[in-house]
Amino acid sequence: MPSHAPDHPAPLARERAHLTASRSALRTMRADAEALDLRDVTANWVNAEALQHQVSERIKALADLAHTPLFFGRLDYLYAPGAENAPGAETAEGAEDEQPAAGGGPTDTFYIGRRHVHDADGDPMVIDWRAPVSQPFYQASKKAPMDIALRRRFGYTGGELTAYEDEHLSDPAEGEQASKLLQSEIERPRVGPMRDIVATIQPEQDEIVRAGIGGTVCVQGAPGTGKTAVGLHRVAYLLYAHRERLARSGTLVIGPNRSFLHYIEQVLPALGELQVAQATVEDLVARPALGVEVRGADPADTARIKGDARMAEVLRRALRSYVTMPTEPCVVVRGSRRWRVPAYELEEIVQELLARGIRYGAARDALPQRIAHAVLVRMEQAGEAPDDRVQDAVARTPAVKAAVKAIWPPVDPAKLVLRLLSEPDFLAEHADGILDADEQKAVLWAKPARSVKSAKWSPADAVLIDEAADLVERTHSLGHVVLDEAQDLSPMQYRAVGRRCTTGSATILGDIAQGTTPWATAGWKEALTHLGKEGATIEELTQGFRVPREVIAYASRLLPAIAPGLSEATSIREAAGDFAVRAVAPAELDTAVIAACREALTHEGSIGLIAAEARIPALASALGAASLTHLSPGEETSAEARLTLVPATLAKGLEYDYVVLDEPAAVVDGEPDERTGLRRLYVALTRAVSGLTVVHAAPLPERLA
Repeated sequence: MPSHAPDHPAPLARERAHLTASRSALRTMRADAEALDLRDVTANWVNAEALQHQVSERIKALADLAHTPLFFGRLDYLYAPGAENAPGAETAEGAEDEQPAAGGGPTDTFYIGRRHVHDADGDPMVIDWRAPVSQPFYQASKKAPMDIALRRRFGYTGGELTAYEDEHLSDPAEGEQASKLLQSEIERPRVGPMRDIVATIQPEQDEIVRAGIGGTVCVQGAPGTGKTAVGLHRVAYLLYAHRERLARSGTLVIGPNRSFLHYIEQVLPALGELQVAQATVEDLVARPALGVEVRGADPADTARIKGDARMAEVLRRALRSYVTMPTEPCVVVRGSRRWRVPAYELEEIVQELLARGIRYGAARDALPQRIAHAVLVRMEQAGEAPDDRVQDAVARTPAVKAAVKAIWPPVDPAKLVLRLLSEPDFLAEHADGILDADEQKAVLWAKPARSVKSAKWSPADAVLIDEAADLVERTHSLGHVVLDEAQDLSPMQYRAVGRRCTTGSATILGDIAQGTTPWATAGWKEALTHLGKEGATIEELTQGFRVPREVIAYASRLLPAIAPGLSEATSIREAAGDFAVRAVAPAELDTAVIAACREALTHEGSIGLIAAEARIPALASALGAASLTHLSPGEETSAEARLTLVPATLAKGLEYDYVVLDEPAAVVDGEPDERTGLRRLYVALTRAVSGLTVVHAAPLPERLA
């Protein structure tokens, strides 16, 4: 049976003492880092700056967060890990100093926490949750105890250790049991940004988190299954297991909008990982250096066509059209000699470069050297003995430069896209057989822009420019990319993300049922193909941990209409949660919504009032008249300000303890088509952690009625 503090005061006192000692050891580790004198250990100021930066980052990572438990679990092994065939004997790359030493008695005890802590002798007091020896904390069970005698979970109140709970996994006399502390931690009300879930990671989540860096993983996750947290913890795990590799190549988290990124931005720093960049797709493709500024917007049909993968071939054709086959020979003067490369040979060189399919810029850089090589062949045939220096000199001669400029001129990616969207004949030439006449008309600007800077570029245009830029020069590839809410991307956006990890791996997170753009993907296989990750493993999470049973069951009524191939989500929540649907007269809608907000505020935790975009001004006014302080998405909640007014278009990825949903029909009507509207509604319905109140005056959508 679980053990609790009131019945076992002596063990609780010992655990508290270990917590106090561990915090003291962490402070000592930080003080040691702060005391490092780097003046005489570097060869130059550049090395000194780099080393000082590393030390500064380590000092930040060693911060003791008062209200964040330093450890949340304990494992007692039947025998020492590290012995032959013992679990956890493997060592992660770059993490050798965090492995517990083997030996120590018939059982070895390890405290599992957010980061490694050691004492003055270097012996571990807290083991990083990512270490191999920690894995049984998440994976062990009565059926597969993994040589664990005891798994202990700790309960905290305000940063103080107040309870514990034991499972004797190798004791056949003790039956399988649900953890009350684990359930309490999952359901605990939260105020402020998203936090880590290291204390509550479930076995199926842990398998995804610890998947190797060599492959891409795609996670189809129903609402409340923790897919975002899984993706972030996977980054933290990969940084632990492959730190040196990812330090060189870099990591990136891509989210749907700034509000979402602000909501999740504290998760990785709380785990000691400070070097992971965050961005939206719009940030990725921004090209301010080219004079591109996104100031416009496309109709849905136009954006869908511009986002179609066929546009990549249109761009490729348009770019290749700038290559002009030579009609004149190239004559190079060297001293008193003239060396002539005929037009037909120049054409052979150009055709060979085109056939190789290398990027436009790389081929252009190679062309002068290829022409120069043809000149050197003639020199050698004439009895001369030129070397590489002569070839470089020939490649820089005015004749060769002029030939290259005429044959393979430089192309500005933004100007290329500007021309495609402005000149009907140019677009028709290169979209022939790819886009029909109506599609070509849809993507053309009604009023052509005069220049790149004056153009009112749309988000879809920026993605086209990014594609064109990659056709000219290769985009830098990162070691690992996490793409969240991936179901909403267009094929061209997938390509933009994919070229950021061509030589690395990715974690793709999303839910087909929550696709709320007209171009949302129909399935993950198609999306992964556009990403260039066809061999990715697809995992499905259907067991929810946060959304109440009644709420997820109500929202799931929409699944047959919005994602008929998906499994219905379930919830492990024992409590049904607070759930109500209230029909009111149209004149009473605002009053009823305000009343529902006041009722929600009587509970602990964060409150989200979600409404269609068109309803936001009226509700903001009503909240002000009722003297209810409210925040906007992305603003951090506090004990004094717990209510956030959320447009349904920004609700994705966010969660609140209690949600008041205003007028579902308006949410559906706010989208360009019914399927997208119902998907948007599905998102809004599944943002609640503890309670949901739906207030409506118009009839509910048929699926919910």
